[in-house]
Amino acid sequence: MYQRILIANRGEIALRVIRACREMGIETVAIYSEADRDAHYLKLADEAFCVGPAKPADSYLRIANVISAAEVGNVQAIHPGYGFLAENAHFNEVCRSCKIDFIGPSPEAMAKLGDKNAARAMAQQADVPVVPGSAGLVESTEEALSFAHEVGFPVLIKAVAGGGGKGMRVAANDLALKSALQQAQTEAEAAFGNGAVYLEKYIEQPRHVEVQVLADHHGQVIHLWERDCSVQRRHQKLIEESPSTSISQETREAMCESARRLIQHADYTNAATVEFIVDKDGNYYFIEVNARIQVEHPVTEMVTGVDLIKQQILIASGEPLGFQQDDVTQAGASIECRINAENPAKNFQPSPGKIDRLVVPGGFGVRFESHAHSGYVVPPYYDSMIGKLIVHQPTRAEAIRTMQRALAELRVDGIHTTTSLHQEILSHSAFVEGNIDTTFVERTFSHDE
Repeated sequence: MYQRILIANRGEIALRVIRACREMGIETVAIYSEADRDAHYLKLADEAFCVGPAKPADSYLRIANVISAAEVGNVQAIHPGYGFLAENAHFNEVCRSCKIDFIGPSPEAMAKLGDKNAARAMAQQADVPVVPGSAGLVESTEEALSFAHEVGFPVLIKAVAGGGGKGMRVAANDLALKSALQQAQTEAEAAFGNGAVYLEKYIEQPRHVEVQVLADHHGQVIHLWERDCSVQRRHQKLIEESPSTSISQETREAMCESARRLIQHADYTNAATVEFIVDKDGNYYFIEVNARIQVEHPVTEMVTGVDLIKQQILIASGEPLGFQQDDVTQAGASIECRINAENPAKNFQPSPGKIDRLVVPGGFGVRFESHAHSGYVVPPYYDSMIGKLIVHQPTRAEAIRTMQRALAELRVDGIHTTTSLHQEILSHSAFVEGNIDTTFVERTFSHDE
């Protein structure tokens, strides 16, 4: 087992990993940018090093600086969290070349699954259903139009690299496709340094359901059931829950087995999330693999009782999984709301600044994951999420009521947050009845001035 681990991240996920390591008797080394110098969670680490100025490109994304901190900190492993360098195969490779374990998959598996086009081909080899798509990368308008006419509009343009909705466009006709193709390529090049795109048939009003998988170095691959992430805005998840209300038990078992089979086929180890979309008829299709821990991992932890961060660390250190597939059951229902420093009334404009007062909700079945506190200054340089509110109850109806109560208790004075939007969503009859899809928020709630 490791003696010291460096956390190559910040904020909520850095604190989450520090806590898990403390409980496992592992010392931690934190890193921080100049903007995060006064973050309270740094005091919980055994050591902390500044890796550069506020901008991520000059600090958290600067591989040489992160590796230097790891070497000075004398760590055996690095946990990348999510975002930043978490899915950077080159960083993964550098860690291993410096004799530092990367708590995640091998660079080879990460690179293969990180390329959405390669991952799609791998899914087909593993007999996992995929959305009808282009045979490879689409480089010209003529190729794009040919594919669209073959499968029928609308079509979805997707960047091979990255995520978060960047480099993604929907086109409903020839004219829109010509424009959207160029926009997607330009945006992907700017965001990821890779403008390559491919096309898929666009599934209208789909559900977004993903499966959590763990794989050890001893050949065991298990799934930990699914999470429904259909409540989104512009491809950004707002609310996640487990189990999903949109699929039958038969579909649930088939989808989870498909995810497990794909990860096994990819010779992948550690935690992975296999993402699917589900159409109106209940058919599911693979879309991508996230080769890291997910923001929404707590809902899986709540319904399965498995600490995913600890499992990541144990797997990376060579330990076999301590349970079998039949041991993993879904108990009750869990919901997570992402609390972002944004103003829904002004088109979700970022709202950095000082939190004058933070009042955290509590009570049975309530969990709040956050690095924020009263007096904390939310910097403008990073993702706007300041916390995650998670509830767990015996039934979904009870979980919704508990979340409504917890959101009413949560106070974040001094900045705007998305709390009010979450309250609206949770009170809406379509959400309560489970009749939602990825377009639900944009179709139902108008928050643009």
